[in-house]
Amino acid sequence: MEFRISEVAATAARLQRDGDDPVCAYLYDLTALRRHVDRIVSSLPANCEMFYAVKANAERPLLAELAGRVHGFEVASGGEIAWVREQFPEAPLLFGGPGKLDSELQLALEQGVELIHVESLGELRRLARLLEQGDRRQPILLRMNLAPPSLPRTTLTMGGGPTPFGIDPAELPACLDLIASQPRLVLRGFHFHLVSHQLDAAAHLALLADYFAQLRAWQTEFGLACEEINVGGGIGINYREPQRQFDWDAFSSGLGELIEREGLQRLRVRFECGRYLTAPCGYYLMEVLDLKRNHGQWFAVCRGGTHHFRTPAAQGHSHPFVRLPGRAGGATVRNARISVVGQLCTPKDMLARDVEVDEIAVGDRLLFSLAGAYAWNISHQQFLRHPAPLVHYLDDTEAA
Repeated sequence: MEFRISEVAATAARLQRDGDDPVCAYLYDLTALRRHVDRIVSSLPANCEMFYAVKANAERPLLAELAGRVHGFEVASGGEIAWVREQFPEAPLLFGGPGKLDSELQLALEQGVELIHVESLGELRRLARLLEQGDRRQPILLRMNLAPPSLPRTTLTMGGGPTPFGIDPAELPACLDLIASQPRLVLRGFHFHLVSHQLDAAAHLALLADYFAQLRAWQTEFGLACEEINVGGGIGINYREPQRQFDWDAFSSGLGELIEREGLQRLRVRFECGRYLTAPCGYYLMEVLDLKRNHGQWFAVCRGGTHHFRTPAAQGHSHPFVRLPGRAGGATVRNARISVVGQLCTPKDMLARDVEVDEIAVGDRLLFSLAGAYAWNISHQQFLRHPAPLVHYLDDTEAA
């Protein structure tokens, strides 16, 4: 992952200098995004495809960079279908997620979504009824909730036990019987997404090996000829130890060996990554408004907060940041432990807790890295009705 701190810091300084109020902004490094995604996609085995999970961050400039680099987009609502189709009419779309409305399924059919990932027997029945109203044949994958032996422990589990996601394998025969009776339903294969926040490349390879083994077993048991398998996303970002990230090179190399060993070169393997693709390109910038000591604890009160950047509160960690010296003349604290908080009227508005700093001053800028996914878009943006942060995109091609 590439962190171009000097370039981002220069932009942060300009934003602070040009503003009347203390600065608060999102900065997205499109140059770093291109390099990161190109490296990931180019290292995949030949029969693998990368789709971007739009839910991670749907800002149009990011999608525009991704559109020519990934194989398509994974969408999880009617709103995401409409947004992506408006911007990129020809982009391949995969439609997943629980709780799909009939109107959303109908929109997916009208907009030519390539595949619908079906979450339940009931959803399969509703889709079959909608298809009776036209002459379209709709390819689908069945999302299955497995409990494989290699299911790893992560901070967010989507399957392997009672969850709202996917189809219990016990219902697979009923699903296959329904598909057999509905010629407009075209089963292409299966979808698996059991965990998120996966940081262990070896554990993720073992999980995919179990997916492949289960696919073979079902093909034999039910006489299926599956064209593809979707292994979901789930590759995480290490916010607690930013220099120790998921080993993508080892994973992609091991995946190629696994595919060759299992003779799966003709099987299309699709990924739906979100966070892992865009988190490294984003930064959240706050300016220190006040330094205060309260019952023995130092606090840096900053412009902005979790209503802009909910990631630390949602994940329960102290988010990594760097201090960028700012306006001179403010109160200064040295060699202390300090908690970074925002402007909200709640003690939960905390982005970093009790972290050690050599120096921090009023007017400094704090630059939080790894803020390009599940950040602004998942935040409670209207709480207290503070203004939205500035948004700025860094792009070396514009300067060339």
